[in-house]
Amino acid sequence: MLKYEKLSEELQKRINEELLGGQGFVDKAIRRNPAKDKATLWRPAFVRDVEKIMHSPYYNRYADKTQVFSFYKNDDISHRALHVQLVSRIARNIGKMIGLDLDLIEAIALGHDIGHTPFGHAGEKFLNELYHENTGRYFNHNVHSVRVLDKIFSLNISLQTLDGILCHNGEFECKEYYPSTLTDFEEFDKKVEECYADQSAIKRLIPSTLEGCVVRISDMIAYIGKDRQDAIKTKLIDSEDIFDESEIGRHNATIIHNLIVNIVENSYGKSYIRLDDKHYNALKDSKKDNYEIIYLNHKIADIYDKQIRPMFERIYLKLLSDLKNDVKSSPIFKHHIDFVNHANRFTDYEYTKNSDFDEIVVDYIASMTDDYFIDLYEYMFNEKSPIEYISYFENV
Repeated sequence: MLKYEKLSEELQKRINEELLGGQGFVDKAIRRNPAKDKATLWRPAFVRDVEKIMHSPYYNRYADKTQVFSFYKNDDISHRALHVQLVSRIARNIGKMIGLDLDLIEAIALGHDIGHTPFGHAGEKFLNELYHENTGRYFNHNVHSVRVLDKIFSLNISLQTLDGILCHNGEFECKEYYPSTLTDFEEFDKKVEECYADQSAIKRLIPSTLEGCVVRISDMIAYIGKDRQDAIKTKLIDSEDIFDESEIGRHNATIIHNLIVNIVENSYGKSYIRLDDKHYNALKDSKKDNYEIIYLNHKIADIYDKQIRPMFERIYLKLLSDLKNDVKSSPIFKHHIDFVNHANRFTDYEYTKNSDFDEIVVDYIASMTDDYFIDLYEYMFNEKSPIEYISYFENV
């Protein structure tokens, strides 16, 4: 059994009176197991979620997961580790100004992409195609982030945090974000299942807290200008001047600053998060420009479609075969199932008994970093991958 010490009652009383004005704390978190993870003075409810996420087995893997640009040996290009921190920082700035729970914001922001695949949205697309072809169900990274924190690892994360993660999808901008109603895990589980069964369900997701709404819009704010900076670093574009000047500007600093100011201006004291018409339209146009100039650029898309897609299919089918034939020497046992079981050793949760073969394969592939995916391919098929990384010294 794990033994956790606690602060003395005398010191807790002093801290409460001297630092918290005698207000103490309120535990608003709804958990699957309410008997565990009760808030304390030194570890409030959503601080527990933050720490559980940061110390979770997959958090380290953010560091080598593509944000937009893969195949570059360039430490100045953003990966998901930086992206989630930027989302957290932006969302906390907004949340502080409009009186929200900053710990809940941080938990949602740091966990929102933990289920993302290697190779960004291209990897997500390829894994979804394979999963749907084999099962008729759909894979989405936001839904899988919930699965990582709630089903693969038994972490007892709060309903509020999981819902914010589920509903964060930064591909769908809104002028106003009105929180939905969500009271319990039964209702939440239905929302999650609907996303697996109905392709259109993702577009109907609405966070149940203002904190979740703030993280959702901060996700977009964090990547629009930053992706432009990365596009310059990879020499995909020469400068931000290629983009139209708009109400929010064309550079990362002005985009972040102006959207934060406008959100606070239009949301303070309200029961919703709002942008005015000019800033909302500028946000939509800026995203559209990024898609046309960066994300759909053939220099990026061609490599994914012609080289990464076939690798996903070969790996998926081989791992599925290994599972069905109980090939214990396969990496899916040694590097995935054994790893997950060890992480859950302090609970009575049995991962494989609660997951079918295709789910386990999807869990494993989605957990991979870019480099691990490439190495696994070469190991499993005893051949060099077709991927060639761009050197630090190319075009020097």
